[in-house]
Amino acid sequence: MNRLDALRRPSHWALIVCGALILCGLAATSAVAQGTRSAASPIDAALAKYMAKPVFTPPGPAFDASALRGKSIFNIPATSTVPFVTQIDASMAKVAKKYGIKFTEYTNQGQPSQWVAGMGQAIAQKADLINLSAAIDPALLRPQIAAAAKAGIPVLDTHFYDFTQPAPAGVELVRADFKQAATLDAYWIMKQTGMKANVLVVTSPELQLSKLVNKTHADVFKKMCPACKVTYLGVSIADLATKLQSGIQSALLKDPKLNSIILEYDAMSQFAVPALTVAGKKLPIATFNGTDFVLNYIAQGKVGMDVGENLDWLGYADMDQAMRMLSGLPTVKSENTPLRVFDATNVKEAGTPAKTNAGYGNAYVAGYNKIWSGK
Repeated sequence: MNRLDALRRPSHWALIVCGALILCGLAATSAVAQGTRSAASPIDAALAKYMAKPVFTPPGPAFDASALRGKSIFNIPATSTVPFVTQIDASMAKVAKKYGIKFTEYTNQGQPSQWVAGMGQAIAQKADLINLSAAIDPALLRPQIAAAAKAGIPVLDTHFYDFTQPAPAGVELVRADFKQAATLDAYWIMKQTGMKANVLVVTSPELQLSKLVNKTHADVFKKMCPACKVTYLGVSIADLATKLQSGIQSALLKDPKLNSIILEYDAMSQFAVPALTVAGKKLPIATFNGTDFVLNYIAQGKVGMDVGENLDWLGYADMDQAMRMLSGLPTVKSENTPLRVFDATNVKEAGTPAKTNAGYGNAYVAGYNKIWSGK
């Protein structure tokens, strides 16, 4: 089984590669250093803020996107087999069509050798911009990125870097707020356990962001809840289907006092939920991505909380940055793509059953179109 086969289920690539990913980093006040109920105020405030429907904030100055008619974007997705990626790309293609931009989708199965070939095709076709979509590591394509630069073709990389990480040479970014998502997961677990968390964090250690995630996770618990206990379970993507369930069951046997779980990305839920069922336990689970089947798990009481993203909004954000680059304009630091916390109190806003991209409103559509009109 290869890395992708393990997650060709109702899951998101977002967290497969990037990940995805969860972990903590929101600065918190030192007044809660003892891990007591006094932490409820900042934790409740943060959770309440992100449980509300997000508001669109313009990422940068307006510009006339109609002037880009005839330009071309060569899009190389991380994989064409995972809905998380293909739905973002479909959103980008929709925007490109509206503004007369040629959008070439390079279908692939997530192999780095295929990305290399895609870069070669983009350069040969003299594309005006290359987009590495939804979690391709630019470090794997350094020679090709250098070749694109030599040919005068800019490269954009999306949904792979956190805001705390600098852009690598030769690419512009659309970052994702992975640390904030993880912080919210940690806060929710602290609240659910009354600041007495004995939490099992399930992570895929081979992912680039996992180191950042695991460190910040530990830091946030140490600062906000020093009495809490954090244990890690590492399961590679290729082994999720065969080792995650048994790994959680073993962890529960080793420490029967485990009282909560954080999953690095919500695709893991399809294996974690059966593990708890077999063990006869019902523990609060927090995770990241907002995949529709996991939101349905929340409605069914199988998962406690999921920090979600709107994939259509992500596609609009990627196109905004891409069109700024095509226009010769400065890129924006942040596209302000939102996170939204879903739990039992608001998950119905995502639909019954839950639908991808539901529960975020559609203010971003009018907001971006106004920006692109030059007004």
